[in-house]
Amino acid sequence: MTAQNEEIENVVIIDAEGAILGRLASSIAQLLKEGYRVYVVNAEKAVVSGDKRRVIEGYKVWLSIKTLRNPGKSSPRRPKNPVSIVKYTVRGMLPKTFNKGRSRLSRLKVFVGVPKEFEGRKMIKIPSSGIKRVVSVSEIAEALGWRGRK
Repeated sequence: MTAQNEEIENVVIIDAEGAILGRLASSIAQLLKEGYRVYVVNAEKAVVSGDKRRVIEGYKVWLSIKTLRNPGKSSPRRPKNPVSIVKYTVRGMLPKTFNKGRSRLSRLKVFVGVPKEFEGRKMIKIPSSGIKRVVSVSEIAEALGWRGRK
């Protein structure tokens, strides 16, 4: 077995279209803990369950939170695009110890849409549970100020 074949075996490509974000993130975190390199495509098509207005207001609350050090000027950086929202969710499910969590998160790549190098390759699709009231990650990101892929 060559090193290239060994690398291909440790690669997992996940199609996030229609997947619940929390369940998707926990599956990704588990794969990262097992040592896989994970690529997530169609990140903007992942969904969050719940009423659209409530979900978007919940994410907007993040933007209003300021630091105690200088509350008038700055606030912590908050994810505003689909890639950052998915990565931030996965990061919350990884160990908090700096080296373990950081090294595992570095093996995760998230894309909006499907890049050319992954077209035609086998992708894993996380099944959705049939929940009817969902909000896509792109809708949340656009409400937070993301201008989208145009």
